[in-house]
Amino acid sequence: MKLLSTLTLASALLLPHTLMAKEVSGVQVADTVTLDSQALQLNGSGVRSKFFMDLYVGSLYLPADLSSTAAVIDAPIAAIRLNITSGMITSEKMRDAITEGFEHATAENTADIQPQIDAFMALFNEEIKEGDQFTLVANKACGVTAYKNGQEQATIEGEMFRQALLKIWLGDKPAQKSLKEAMLGK
Repeated sequence: MKLLSTLTLASALLLPHTLMAKEVSGVQVADTVTLDSQALQLNGSGVRSKFFMDLYVGSLYLPADLSSTAAVIDAPIAAIRLNITSGMITSEKMRDAITEGFEHATAENTADIQPQIDAFMALFNEEIKEGDQFTLVANKACGVTAYKNGQEQATIEGEMFRQALLKIWLGDKPAQKSLKEAMLGK
């Protein structure tokens, strides 16, 4: 029995770090993900809340740990994952929040990226329910690819759009300051 316990402990210690996950507001957040054929590591995750209600868990995945918005924007690839934890989030509320996020990210000047914003907003026309997962892969080479529950929805090109999208959560006026800090690992 002692040998079995020792082997179990040794196996647990030797397992790759990729198998581990942490729990944030009841959501298992993976330490690594593979997106666009690239392994990305969890940089940080936190909770978006409003009026003392957790709405979603936001996680940032990058090729390497980064702690500033500028460094994330300069990275060749970054992914933001949103795990919906509240039935209070509807498609309409998500579109309203993202519209506000783009306005804050662009200092109220969305005209140059409005066609991309419109295409992106169409991805949120279907019902959103608790447990849904959105993954937004911001790749300098090809734009932003959006996934809902693991299914690819669309890729929206444009460097200005890619940067504005990342700034919704990581910019000077983020969706929530504490979530930004958590995603940046602070």
